[in-house]
Amino acid sequence: MNPATREKLMGVSVATLCSALFKRGLRNQTVQDVRPVQPKGRNMVGPAFTLRYMPAREDRNAMNVFRNPKHPQRLAIETCPEGSVLVMDSRKDPRAASAGDILITRLMMRGGAGVVTDGGFRDAMTIGGLDIPAYHNRPSSPTNLTLHEAIDINVPIGCGDVAVFPGDVIVGDDDSVIVIPVEIADEIADEAVEMTAYEDFVTERVKQGHTIIGLYPATDESNLTLFAEWRKVNGR
Repeated sequence: MNPATREKLMGVSVATLCSALFKRGLRNQTVQDVRPVQPKGRNMVGPAFTLRYMPAREDRNAMNVFRNPKHPQRLAIETCPEGSVLVMDSRKDPRAASAGDILITRLMMRGGAGVVTDGGFRDAMTIGGLDIPAYHNRPSSPTNLTLHEAIDINVPIGCGDVAVFPGDVIVGDDDSVIVIPVEIADEIADEAVEMTAYEDFVTERVKQGHTIIGLYPATDESNLTLFAEWRKVNGR
């Protein structure tokens, strides 16, 4: 992805991105019921690389399937490109894990920008201590084979009720995760940076005791003049 766009998205919130996408009629881009395993205090940004699970069938999911070097779960970990976010469709079912700490550590060491599942992780406390941002529904100790079969990689998926296409831009903060269609990622990033600057100005004014009427939104033109001055002073 565009390095400048990545840098811009590192400094904006998922909430702000929600508003920018809402203006374009995109109202269902926030991954539902997914949260950080452990907050990192920084954003996760990268293009989506996907893994799709389907319901497991007992005759296909014995422990020996992991001996296959082309097992889709293992293959996803070993082929997710550096700087990408691995996004897993676990059918919103955290009763069995999507992955554990060894696989996520390998993803981190290969340069993955993050990992998201609408299911759960086993070894969640260990994953939370890794440097890589990770998002899930809740901890889940049973192996994925219990309920899930990894069936395909880098195909369109659903994750937390959001359509995710390979290459879509994934942004996560300490609250949640959002999916930005790659075609509009650059313009959304630009708009979000502008929105963030104004929101920071508004927050400062509110903390000084000013009313939000006419300020948020800026229906009083005098606030835009003050904002322009604020930007010069603060280099924004």
